[in-house]
Amino acid sequence: HYHSGEATYDPANLADGAGVTTTVTCTGAILGEVALASFSLDLQGVILFPWISAADTVSVRFQNESGGAVDLGSGTLSVWTYTPPDSA
Repeated sequence: HYHSGEATYDPANLADGAGVTTTVTCTGAILGEVALASFSLDLQGVILFPWISAADTVSVRFQNESGGAVDLGSGTLSVWTYTPPDSA
């Protein structure tokens, strides 16, 4: 199973060590799937952490660990989820 979603997002100005979390609708996503995310702009040292937080919803954390303040502009936040193959 493979699902995707995207949204326009403008992260807040992030001081070093600060972060902000948003959600993206990803119809069909279910808990237990793998989540991936990308942003259409240069992240300048900001790290993305995606996870499925509820059915049809992927949460994404923008975490600034760059060593300085980062103010990203508005861009497209894309997410994907998939069910990994059975390991049995």
